[in-house]
Amino acid sequence: MPSAYIDTYYSRTAATSDTYPPAAGRIEADMCIVGGGLAGLTAAEKLARSGRSVVLLEAQRVAWGASGRNGGFVSAGYATGLSSIERRVGAEGAKELFRLSMEGVEIVRRHIASLGIHEARPVPGIAKALRYNSRGALQAASERQRREFGLDLRYLPREEVRGLFASPKYHEAVLDEGAFHFHPLNYGRALAREAVRQGAAIHESSAVVSADLEGARKVLRTAEAEIAAEHVLFATGGYTGSVLPELGKAFLPIATYVLLTKHAPDLVRSAIRTQAAILDDRRAGDYYRVVDDGSRILWGGRITTRTTDPRDIAALLRREMVTTYPQLADLKVDVAWSGLMSYARHLMPQIGQSRPGVWYCTAFGGHGMNTTAIGGTIIAEGIAGESDRYRLFAPFGLAWNGGLLGRAAAQLTYWGYRLADTARELRSR
Repeated sequence: MPSAYIDTYYSRTAATSDTYPPAAGRIEADMCIVGGGLAGLTAAEKLARSGRSVVLLEAQRVAWGASGRNGGFVSAGYATGLSSIERRVGAEGAKELFRLSMEGVEIVRRHIASLGIHEARPVPGIAKALRYNSRGALQAASERQRREFGLDLRYLPREEVRGLFASPKYHEAVLDEGAFHFHPLNYGRALAREAVRQGAAIHESSAVVSADLEGARKVLRTAEAEIAAEHVLFATGGYTGSVLPELGKAFLPIATYVLLTKHAPDLVRSAIRTQAAILDDRRAGDYYRVVDDGSRILWGGRITTRTTDPRDIAALLRREMVTTYPQLADLKVDVAWSGLMSYARHLMPQIGQSRPGVWYCTAFGGHGMNTTAIGGTIIAEGIAGESDRYRLFAPFGLAWNGGLLGRAAAQLTYWGYRLADTARELRSR
């Protein structure tokens, strides 16, 4: 039997219970994909649709990791800001990469519409809210993005913000009306079904234990199978193992936490009066949205390099929620969970080719819903010879993660962000 999904809002509301058999015997394919998250599934569906023979190996279940237990936010951008990208690739390169992230949003939207994935439950609107007065900077930045990229952004002054999010913490916000939030596990499982319909073979409970990647035909081995393929794509995220050493040394596994509240529509409405999702602008901030017709809150936040769960995830997150919305002091938690994301030190996705026929597509932490879509798409284009757009990410390659020092530095950086956020809020009181 395949392993179970962990207990989350998404696993409780999964639309189907499809399973896929473990890989067995000798298998020949054009393409072998390691990792059944959204990046791997996007690539599998596109390559299978183009007529390639595709085998996808997933160690657990389809969308078992971060792809199926995240906040469900789909919006343009990356985990790092446009100015940081500009410093690495220049102004024009940064704009091209940002437009790719916008395309990623549209790929997800298009899949939902064309494949009839009603169970993804897309809801329009994501608001970026500030806990301080930017003194015109937020409005100016949103106007600039409207002009340069055509984003559907609307500035919300303090009065309107506090009418939608009844919290004394927020000063202003920008509502991205072209972004949306959804059920990522249902979306991922629907992508898997479509990939299989197009001819791909998906195998769950099929962890890769060894690989020979030097020959013209790459060979990967699971406990019960040997797969030979011309191309291999590693799309394994925060649960990446040691089969491709250069990949394992190039990412930081970062944990984040999410809770789901009890059913309490009146109490929820006393705090959050919009169907739009809310993204706290703090670098160490929260993200949350109402679900189940506005009767519950799905609240995420906190990041840590600690890969084991703290004693009480629910209490940690609930404290953040009640600090933001004191009127929710009586709102109880139904379930809480954690998951590992994959971050590179440069905070950009790692998308490219490490050697002929060996591809990687990972490090989507912090902005995975749009970037997994574009990552899987452009790797598939590269393999099929349709484009070389994956080369746009070459400046953000498999940089060493710093080992234990890298993890310590990441945790210290996060704590530094929290202190800086707090100081900025205090100055705005």
